[in-house]
Amino acid sequence: MKWPLTLLFAGAISLSAQDVAHSPAQSAAPEPVLKQNPLELLRQFEAPANQEYELGPGDEIAIDAAGRPELSAHHVLGPDGRITLPLAGEVELNNKTRKEAAAAIDAALAPYYSQVSATVSVEKYTANRVLVLGAVEHPGVVQFDGQPTLLEAITRSGLPGAQHAAAPSQVLTLSPASSLSAIPERCAIYRGNEQVAWVELRKLLSSGNTMADLRLRRGDVVFVPNEQQNYVSVLGEVQHPGPVQLSPDMTLASALALAGGLTEKAGLSSRIEIVQPSTGKTTYIPFRSVLSVQGNAAEIELHAGDVIFVPQTGFYKVTNAINQFNPLTSLFTLTMLAYH
Repeated sequence: MKWPLTLLFAGAISLSAQDVAHSPAQSAAPEPVLKQNPLELLRQFEAPANQEYELGPGDEIAIDAAGRPELSAHHVLGPDGRITLPLAGEVELNNKTRKEAAAAIDAALAPYYSQVSATVSVEKYTANRVLVLGAVEHPGVVQFDGQPTLLEAITRSGLPGAQHAAAPSQVLTLSPASSLSAIPERCAIYRGNEQVAWVELRKLLSSGNTMADLRLRRGDVVFVPNEQQNYVSVLGEVQHPGPVQLSPDMTLASALALAGGLTEKAGLSSRIEIVQPSTGKTTYIPFRSVLSVQGNAAEIELHAGDVIFVPQTGFYKVTNAINQFNPLTSLFTLTMLAYH
């Protein structure tokens, strides 16, 4: 089985385009690396526009079955994305569009009713949410009726120097004198446990670039760092993937511990990968070495912006490409292919 892993860093990384790291299983000869436009990479990370909504846990829906008033009812999708219908029992609706959900309901009711034609409407978009953490006034879940966007998620969570909205569901407005300074200099978007995009938000906004308000996906985690503190990202097979505050004496073992430790999918045979955009280096450390104070893990000095990635157990072919981009937004792309 193959799967791609892409980590995006939007920052002022000053690295040579020829800096390429390879796994020991690869040839020593570097493979050619093609530069990609950094804004194009952000556009690829951005969620599609006008994407049809897919139902999720907690969503409140209304089912209308023409000519079957006994089937017309309101339902709330459970944590497993299912609803329960008379006679038909449980029906899986998670990640289905309205049309797909209606078709699934028709199919479930077909053995009990003839010519059933259901329509589904969404009454409350509970599952359409983004989690905002870090240096905001009201960290937590932000729910959306429409497509989530980065600036809306951040401003609705509250920013220093912003005028408070009348209700939490409204977008906060920034005072003219402090509009730009109130915007975070940068933020991170975590998508699942394998993707992170660092966005130079203030630079993009001051230049009028629309990518400052890029479209998010449901379930994204937006992290606004404290500008007085530094962070590393711990991703992959750890219990709590995401940002970890960097301390002067932090070791690889302590960073993994703050992320909750490894999951059972990692295993003791895992080879942990440390990507350091500031130096252009990628280091591979066996997990067993992390457990030993005599191992080379003790020699790893972590820096702000580093990414620690714990893969699943298996054989991995890794190709890292570091490209130098314009000052507006620089991105570092890591592509990993895994074989099972």
